[in-house]
Amino acid sequence: MKTALYPGTFDPVTYGHLDVLERAADIFDRVVVLVAANSQKEPLFSADERVAMLRRSVRGRRNIRVDVFDGLLVSYAKRAGATSIVRGLRAISDFEYEFQMALTNRKLNRRITTVFLMPHEKYTYLNSSIVREISRLGGNVSQFVPPHVRRMLTLKHRPGTRRR
Repeated sequence: MKTALYPGTFDPVTYGHLDVLERAADIFDRVVVLVAANSQKEPLFSADERVAMLRRSVRGRRNIRVDVFDGLLVSYAKRAGATSIVRGLRAISDFEYEFQMALTNRKLNRRITTVFLMPHEKYTYLNSSIVREISRLGGNVSQFVPPHVRRMLTLKHRPGTRRR
């Protein structure tokens, strides 16, 4: 069974993320979506909230699992028996960083192969930061995220509510 990991912060999960995930799920026997618990970014949503949003987004896909991780990705891959890491590439600007990470992961574990997938072209400009900013400013994000994610963004950005 070929298992791939799809790591990220997913703060929040977008249709672009889900597009890459669907493509990966069609290629691999099993895909584990990994939510970074302690990234260098300061997320809007807690790790538990991000996991819940992802689980609801992939309900019905038997070969997709969602988990949280903290630490070296290659260590998680070894424990999970994963042989591949899936990364989405939206633009050339993503490539340099992703290429460095892929080579580093291969150096740490030669059995790991990074697979780059491009989202559908209608999502190439989309990222979580843009979605958070549109939502924070009261804009409509329904074309960028599933309805349950939009509702959670609305709750986070409602005047008088706390971030967490």
